[in-house]
Amino acid sequence: MSQKRPFRKFTKKAPSLTTEQKVERFILRNSENGFFTKVTTIPYKFEISESKAWDVVGELLTSGKIESVHDEISGEMKLCKTGQTYSIMNSEQKRKRQKGNNFKKKKDQ
Repeated sequence: MSQKRPFRKFTKKAPSLTTEQKVERFILRNSENGFFTKVTTIPYKFEISESKAWDVVGELLTSGKIESVHDEISGEMKLCKTGQTYSIMNSEQKRKRQKGNNFKKKKDQ
């Protein structure tokens, strides 16, 4: 009989990222996709305390890699990559208008 070979070649994984690095990558990825990241989602997403989340956000804000905006309605702090605030706000407005148009179309049918 022939010898069975493993299905995949096992390679060494890169060292795991710190929580700060994971949060930073998450915020930057959301920004590239045209979305803000609310600070209140970070503790739930990464299973960390609220105070730890605020510490991480503070570090990222002081590093200059991200910037913040406050939601006009709820007052929540939203984060994005530095320099992309207005483009993300513009894409948010477009999505809201598109959503409203879709709702009107369904209502008229």
